[in-house]
Amino acid sequence: MIRLAVFLVGLSATTAQAQVLDFPANAVLQTSEVSAFDSYDLPVAIWADGAIPTKPVEGEITRQAWRINTQALTTLQLLRPLRDQLRDDGYSIILDCQTEACGGFDFRFGTTTLLPPEMQINIGDFRFLAAERSTPDGDEYVSLFVSRTAQAGFVQLTRVGPARDTATDIARPAGAAPVDAVAGDPPSGLGKQLDDTGRAVLADLEFAIGSSSLADRAFDSLAEIAAYLTRYPDRSIALVGHTDTLGALDTNIALSRQRAAAVVDRLVADYGVSRSRLAAEGMGYLAPVASNLTAEGRSANRRVEVIVTSAD
Repeated sequence: MIRLAVFLVGLSATTAQAQVLDFPANAVLQTSEVSAFDSYDLPVAIWADGAIPTKPVEGEITRQAWRINTQALTTLQLLRPLRDQLRDDGYSIILDCQTEACGGFDFRFGTTTLLPPEMQINIGDFRFLAAERSTPDGDEYVSLFVSRTAQAGFVQLTRVGPARDTATDIARPAGAAPVDAVAGDPPSGLGKQLDDTGRAVLADLEFAIGSSSLADRAFDSLAEIAAYLTRYPDRSIALVGHTDTLGALDTNIALSRQRAAAVVDRLVADYGVSRSRLAAEGMGYLAPVASNLTAEGRSANRRVEVIVTSAD
């Protein structure tokens, strides 16, 4: 599996006003703009009925664009540590959405953003977060617009609230470990299986018998798929569900397809994988890998496989 250095982030919070977002060491501040007092229409919901619902907020406005020099992380992996810092410092999350769920093209161009090349937004792969908190000096608001290209990740930070002394009171690159991937590292684990044979079984997935609901926890196999697709941005995959022979064929085909679709949904929602690179299929019990005459064999046959369907 591609090695990712841990995205270590901290939060300086000696007082409510001293809160600072720490970016990883390989983050570079591209540009910073400060308005002593202005207003900002903070997006608070997804695009609907031809507009983005907003909350007008006032105060000192700081806008920054950060470039994170990594090719390996999804937009969710870039956003999560920053979101965790905000929560730890008392912010309430108002909006947290991803690409299509935000409103896609309409949300992107209905939201105020800094200009390229300092801030680059891929309209097919972005996340947006808005948060608020109350401090002794007044209400404070933060929005994060996160996207990535084939070369790097990008984060736009907008902060509105009581005046700060300097821009470095808002965010800074910390002495933390950089987030990165060693592009030349050979794939291992599931990624190596996909390179060697074009397919692999996702053996750690958990479904209740007869159910298409994927257990609500993290699965290493899905993280490996996300890393594999990040490593190979021109490749697509299919998730294929399989069942044992208990029940009718039509019922099992439907169930196996639903399980594959649940895996697709999880990859999109939790790992930021583009849905256009994923397909879900179901084979029912038509492609067993073991005998259905034993409990062990039936357990082996209940599985979801990943298959590479296009390669660069």
